[in-house]
Amino acid sequence: MARKGVRDLWKDKVAGKPVASTASVPISLIKKKYVGTILGIDPSLRGTGLAVVEFSSGGRSTLLRSETLKQKQSVSMPQCLGNICSRVLEILDTYEIDVVALEQTIYVQNFQTAQILGAARGAAIAAAAMRGKEVFEYPPLRVKQAVVGHGRASKEQVAKTIRTLLGHGALLELDESDAAAVAMTHAFTG
Repeated sequence: MARKGVRDLWKDKVAGKPVASTASVPISLIKKKYVGTILGIDPSLRGTGLAVVEFSSGGRSTLLRSETLKQKQSVSMPQCLGNICSRVLEILDTYEIDVVALEQTIYVQNFQTAQILGAARGAAIAAAAMRGKEVFEYPPLRVKQAVVGHGRASKEQVAKTIRTLLGHGALLELDESDAAAVAMTHAFTG
């Protein structure tokens, strides 16, 4: 029986299939620790979470910046999208970001909500493209599995786990912790 690669093992884990421990996986197949700086984004029209996380060669992760770009209901959708793009550009111009990681749009029953979330993602992706940054997208289930260990974790569980992983004293706002979780997902599995 052929040995499975890391990606195949990850697919099995996400699918809920039993996975052999890494002790049985050859060292050459185990992913090396990610080194670099990732901008994690949890896109939303009225509350986009942004987190810059640096991963050192010693395996340490440091939160350099996190914020939630909150936009009032009185701000038009085109202006909100412009603000998202501008804020992402500002962060990309301030920090030496290696890659951008975004949370994919979740399944929603309301078509209009899906369109709005897609537009917010598009504004963030456009900013990354304008600066020539590679963009990776991860579904919410995979983010929760990578960070917490199971895909049905609550936003509060994600926030607590992120606080522990980053050694951060206070809980981040939920959108910020989701953004940091997306960055961590890329570092762990990307």
